[in-house]
Amino acid sequence: MNANTALFVKLNAKDSVVVATQPLGLGSRIAGIEVLDQIPSGHKLAVKLMESGEQVLKYGQVIGYAKEQILPGQHVHSHNLEFRASVTHHEVGKGVISSSDPLPPDRFFNGYHRRNGKVGTRNFIAVLTSVNCSATAARQIAEQFRGSVMHDFSNVDGVAAFVHGTGCGIDSSGEGYTNLQRVLWGYASHPNCGGILLVGLGCETNHIGDLLDRYGLEIDDHFRVMNIQDMGGLRKTIDAGAGMIREMLPTVNQSIRSAAPLSALTLGLQCGGSDAWSGVTANPALGFASDLLVQHGATTVLAETPEVYGAEHLLTRRARSQDVADKLMDRIRWWEDYTARNYGSMDNNPSHGNKRGGLTTILEKSLGAVAKSGTSPMEDVYRYGEPINGKGFVMMDSPGYDPASITGQIASGCNIVAFTTGRGSVYGSKPAPSIKIATNTSMYLKMQEDMDINAGAILDGDKTVAQCGEEILDLLVDVASGKPSLSEAQGLGDLEFVPWQIGAVM
Repeated sequence: MNANTALFVKLNAKDSVVVATQPLGLGSRIAGIEVLDQIPSGHKLAVKLMESGEQVLKYGQVIGYAKEQILPGQHVHSHNLEFRASVTHHEVGKGVISSSDPLPPDRFFNGYHRRNGKVGTRNFIAVLTSVNCSATAARQIAEQFRGSVMHDFSNVDGVAAFVHGTGCGIDSSGEGYTNLQRVLWGYASHPNCGGILLVGLGCETNHIGDLLDRYGLEIDDHFRVMNIQDMGGLRKTIDAGAGMIREMLPTVNQSIRSAAPLSALTLGLQCGGSDAWSGVTANPALGFASDLLVQHGATTVLAETPEVYGAEHLLTRRARSQDVADKLMDRIRWWEDYTARNYGSMDNNPSHGNKRGGLTTILEKSLGAVAKSGTSPMEDVYRYGEPINGKGFVMMDSPGYDPASITGQIASGCNIVAFTTGRGSVYGSKPAPSIKIATNTSMYLKMQEDMDINAGAILDGDKTVAQCGEEILDLLVDVASGKPSLSEAQGLGDLEFVPWQIGAVM
């Protein structure tokens, strides 16, 4: 970041705009340019003449095109900056940086070691549902295990119900059905779950028997299944399900934390409620932490494919192979088609809050979003909820909608999540804990009960990106070892299980 004055930052020498660090009044002067509009903090100010149709640059990259002539000193935003489809040139592997030497395995977290070799950061019993029709049963089963009933099971983080609004009336050969089954399998086999109870109705499209056959799930002391119709109704199902949980608790409670290398971590990289500072402070700092984890042999997972759009060329440059780059571009083209056939635009992604925070187009938003992936090579690209079996930095296809995206990341194997936010998201997740990283000090001070780290200190000049990245890594290790994140302390995570629904409901 190149700070020319305390009033604005210019992120790249080629940029045609700068970003105001505080409100700029009409008639004030910065760097010899008269300010011609009121400029809110975080918003863009033109520093050169741009003719209609001319590319507008930020981060040294295209963020849109001038709708009309833009004069130096004018506010650049939705009224005079327009989106056009991404036309970036995709070089494959040209930006792969030779990996730094792996860091020695001298840093550990305390986790739960599972029979399949994976390591959990939490030890939940999960009550999963195959269909919305069994949601009430699952919720009422889990509700019986709150408060004093859990006092004798100190090694169990809780009994959590993961319910959803689908599972029937869907095409059993379609993408939505496949997504849902991958998510359920991912949670059922997740290292943060020491026990699983899967509850169905009995006649749904997403039948439990099909799930068991497709993924080879075996019923044992840690994994039980039941259908409401087989049990004889709702009340009997709730009573029987609670009995199964009581039987599981002593076994699950036998798990204790012990040292595990950082290579056992799989980190979900996420941002939500983004603002103009996301790509300047919190996301680069998280990217620094991501690179450190990769050096330790861990896995870090970028998602939110629509929020890669316009910056995909930066990822293909880091692709390990043409095949990996092709996988990413296949998903980008899928999203272009998906939005078009639903009469939408890729530029519909920036929310009202994003725009109030200074982000104008999806191109601009994406350039800041990919910064949280660091600089490590991109090793592979996975489908939504697909099991991630490799190490290093990878991409998982998902919507930009945070609950749906993180549900997929957890299903893919993420046992911890780092979430940056500029506007102030209060998201939290189970069974994988989520830390929250504020992009600016003003929001951090307003929402300290929700924000674990203040990356706004970078903009304030109190910390470097590297120092903040180290702080993020330190907290991730502590939370992975059992320290509650602020979202956990406030009880978030029970309602944030949102499998991505695609396709016709019939």
